[in-house]
Amino acid sequence: MILAGLAAVGLHRLAQRYDQTVAREELLDPDARRSRTDLDGPLNYLLVGTDRWRSSSTTADRRSDTILIVHVPAGGREAFLMSVPRDLRVTIPAAPGFSGGEDKINAAYHHGGGGESGTQLLSAALAQLTGIRFDGAAKIDFSGLRDVIDHLGGVRMCVDTEFRSIHTDRVFTPGCQEMDGGTALDFVRQRYDLPNGDYDRQTHQQQLLRAILQRASETSIRNNPVRLDQVLRAVGNSLTVDTNGVPLADLVLALRDLPADALRGIRMPSYPQTIDQVSYVILQEGGGGLFTAVQNQRVPQWAQANPRWVTQL
Repeated sequence: MILAGLAAVGLHRLAQRYDQTVAREELLDPDARRSRTDLDGPLNYLLVGTDRWRSSSTTADRRSDTILIVHVPAGGREAFLMSVPRDLRVTIPAAPGFSGGEDKINAAYHHGGGGESGTQLLSAALAQLTGIRFDGAAKIDFSGLRDVIDHLGGVRMCVDTEFRSIHTDRVFTPGCQEMDGGTALDFVRQRYDLPNGDYDRQTHQQQLLRAILQRASETSIRNNPVRLDQVLRAVGNSLTVDTNGVPLADLVLALRDLPADALRGIRMPSYPQTIDQVSYVILQEGGGGLFTAVQNQRVPQWAQANPRWVTQL
């Protein structure tokens, strides 16, 4: 998505040039993978953000800090960012060293051992829950994403409610403002002291993706070879991808008509509940029809009929 926002001419050549900077892994479990990806049809991708930026973290103790399902209807002219609540109670399949069972969805990455195997287990849990099969996946390192934002010259984010960061003690005041990479990531990781808790956090994460795509699409960046090179290298250094056998250049071309204002945010129909003194998020039965809409290629119609779960980006 970021590559698609960076250039309108010579896009294929750009993608080929930086294809080698992006790490490749088998991020999807076989049961979560679509057997064949058709770039002319609807596309589903799993996007996982990890908290590797923490200096004290290790592969074994990390959890997936951000989980999104990206649905692109056929034609590639809009995309729906479906945030998965980190505390969503799910059944996680068994894995080496883990017997399987009920837990929060963000624990799947940990139970799988982090990294490639952790993302595979996470994808298996989501496929089992939603019935969705993925055309690919991307794992994002937050420290690398911070560099991407800084090379882009920052992003414009809007703060609705004043609150203090539990990580840096920074106070965010209401209003739209330019944020550098560190500030933007600090902002979107907060959920405490916000009116809607983690739901607000999900919205902020979706808004950050839109802000990055918006800034990446600006002509001033595309026309500055040095800055463009810095951004593209930072993108490559922050990503690990699984494209289901599709060349990255072809995927970028398929998304070339996806502008920032075509991103739609969706929160999964769910509600908080405490079980055995543990706070969870419980999915509405069938995801309120969302997963069926994905499978039947009717997500735009679902969003129109369910405005409560659509976020303003």
